[in-house]
Parts: sequence; structure tokens; C-alpha cells
Amino acid sequence: MSRLLPVDTTDFRVELGDDGIAELVFGTEGAMPTTGAAGHAALASVWARLAVEPGVRCILVRSVGKGFCAGGHTALVDEMIGSHEARLRVMREGRAIVQGMIDCDRPIVAAIHGAAVGAGAAVALLADVSIAARGARIIDGHTRIGVAAGDHAAVVWPLLCGMAKAKYHLLTCEPLSGDEAERIGLVSLSVPDDQLLATARRVAAQLAAGSPGALAATKRSLNHWLRAAWPAFEHSLALELIGFAGPDAREGLAALNQKRAPRFGDAP
Repeated sequence: MSRLLPVDTTDFRVELGDDGIAELVFGTEGAMPTTGAAGHAALASVWARLAVEPGVRCILVRSVGKGFCAGGHTALVDEMIGSHEARLRVMREGRAIVQGMIDCDRPIVAAIHGAAVGAGAAVALLADVSIAARGARIIDGHTRIGVAAGDHAAVVWPLLCGMAKAKYHLLTCEPLSGDEAERIGLVSLSVPDDQLLATARRVAAQLAAGSPGALAATKRSLNHWLRAAWPAFEHSLALELIGFAGPDAREGLAALNQKRAPRFGDAP
């Protein structure tokens, strides 16, 4: 038996199970999950809620869509391009997503299939245990649309896979399969596609059966490595949102909508 935690979005739902596992589920069957304005805001606040929700001992993030999550919906990107207030709001929410996942004392497991892009990649890679299907495609697509890789990358990629690999994938937006992501240390495990959910639920059940205090203390201690990188994160996040006000972001979004290569201008 499970019950739903009320959230102010249709971009994801949260199922609270009797086994101590809360499942945050992106998307709907047959569609590619994205986050609109309401979904991005809800994603910013849900971690703090789950951290204090009675009975929750572990959080499993998964998707029922065609991929894990393709990040911000183009309508949200368009809003940020056109509105200073929207950029400030999304910057606050982006900070809250990263900080919420880092500060949440409950262990978080991600089951990654298909595409994980932008905010989707942020949630996938900030999980304490990230499990990717071999056919997954992890992409940080920020520079492809003309803005800095800012919503999580500076705080976590160099620690997970080293600076050389981080720079290569963040600058080129070259996708990573689940196997390659495991090989370079970007994810915890890579498994056959048909074993993804079973493996993720097994790991989540193992964590839910563990000592909540010991797991929370261990996570809190390890995450000081991420907190030490916080100034780099804040800087990158600010530069990303500044970028949305510039011509490259407008060209990047136009190219995305028209399914063509972007034609960016000269360096500032």
C-alpha cells in the first residue's frame, strides 16, 4: 500500500510506501518527462519535506516516461530568456534543489533510464546512489543552448569523475551511456536495462532497513566535500542565469526548437 504526498505539479508524483521508501516518479507513460515552472518549484521544496515526513527512511527517484527527465521544458527556458524575475526565481529554485538533496538526511537512490538532461541530470547525479541502465544517456546540455553549465555540474562532476572528464563532457555536451558513466565514476552502478528498477528497489530497501542515524551521519559527513565546492556552484549558477539574458541563449533555444545546429556569435 502507498499514499501520495501532495505536490503542486503534474511533472512528478511522490508515492509514500509502507516499507519506508518514498518514490519520486517523473513523467507519464509514453512521454518524455520535463519540468515546467510548477515542477521546478516543487522539485526545489520536496527534499526538505521528505526529510521530515514520518516513516520515510529512503527516497527512490525513477521515471515512468521515455527517459529519466529531459530537464526544463522549453516554455520555462523561454520564460527565463524573457524575464529577469523568472531568472531570479529559477536561480533560487536551482540552489534549493541542490542544497535540498545535499542536506536531506534520508539516502536518495536514482534509477536512471533513457535521457537524463539538465535538471534531470542534476537529480540523477546528486543522488547518494545513482544506478544507470546501460542504455541511459546522461547529458549536460547547458553549453549547447548557450549558457554556462550551472545547475549542479560545478559542485559534483569534478569530484565524481575528475576535472579532465568533467571539462570534456560539460564543454562538449557529449552524452554518456550508463556503462561509460560507471566506468569514469559518474554513477554508482550500471546494470542491464531490464534489471534497473529491481536493482534500484533492492538498494533502496537495503538502505531503508539500515540505521537511520548512522546513514544520515555518514551522508552528512561525506557531503562536506560538496559543501566545500559551494562557492564554485554559486558562481556557475549565477553565470548560467546571466547567460539566459544574452543572445546565445536565444539562438540556442531557437536551434533546439528548429532541430538544427546553433550559430553562436563571437566571444564577449
